[in-house]
Amino acid sequence: MIFRYLCPAFLLILVAFPSLTSAQTAPATAEDLVRKALDARGGEARIKSVQAQRVTGTISLGPTLDGPFFVELKRPGKVHMEVLIQGHTILRIYDGRAGWLVNPFAEDKSPQPMSGNDLKNIAEESDFDGPLVDYPKKGNKIELLGQDQVDGKPAVKLKLTTSGGDVRTYYFDATTFLLLKWDGIRKSEDQEMPVESLFSEYRDVSGLKFPFKVDTSSPGSDRTQNLTIEKIELNTQIDDAHFAKPAEPAFPNPPAQPAAPPKENPEHR
Repeated sequence: MIFRYLCPAFLLILVAFPSLTSAQTAPATAEDLVRKALDARGGEARIKSVQAQRVTGTISLGPTLDGPFFVELKRPGKVHMEVLIQGHTILRIYDGRAGWLVNPFAEDKSPQPMSGNDLKNIAEESDFDGPLVDYPKKGNKIELLGQDQVDGKPAVKLKLTTSGGDVRTYYFDATTFLLLKWDGIRKSEDQEMPVESLFSEYRDVSGLKFPFKVDTSSPGSDRTQNLTIEKIELNTQIDDAHFAKPAEPAFPNPPAQPAAPPKENPEHR
């Protein structure tokens, strides 16, 4: 989701820890780890049964930048996201083919069509099953990387290479197999930056487990994004009109330069 989908700096200290016991049923293969991870969330069938999803909560982008947000997702591949910051609403919409951004902090406040990496990102966000569900059909490749730690918790690492060539690493709790961390490269417009997200406070929603806290950073920078989810609704009714191109702003953008004064007509002298 975000915002992905959206994004702070943690130094992961790699330390050795004892091998997993047989009671923890350590995955023998990458495929085994994916199955355990999907089962931990509630099972692949239940994940696929969700036809629509609404997420509400608060987002913090720094000490003075925070506010409420909500995200709506609907099959097949639709996203509607709103974030309220400093009294202004940032809007991102994707209808399954085209995407638009409304940024009230930009000079042009009209809906801007998405392209390039931004369009690719929101298209990936629209797949709320995630890249591991039906990963072979999506052209994604997986590889088991072994063991690690995340905030002192034993974890099992999985490398995923998307069909587009992006490489990501997932860290699953070695006992529960719920996702603890994700890291990779985030591409936006013409920029690339390292991103990592920590997932915590899992809760059950209609038989599926979701993290209700997501803390994201870009190592090496001061960029942070902290999501606190308040409510997740599954299979709620969402009008398709929510995913249409946004309306133009009520007031047109001011001209880039003042209009030139009209030329004086000599006949009127």
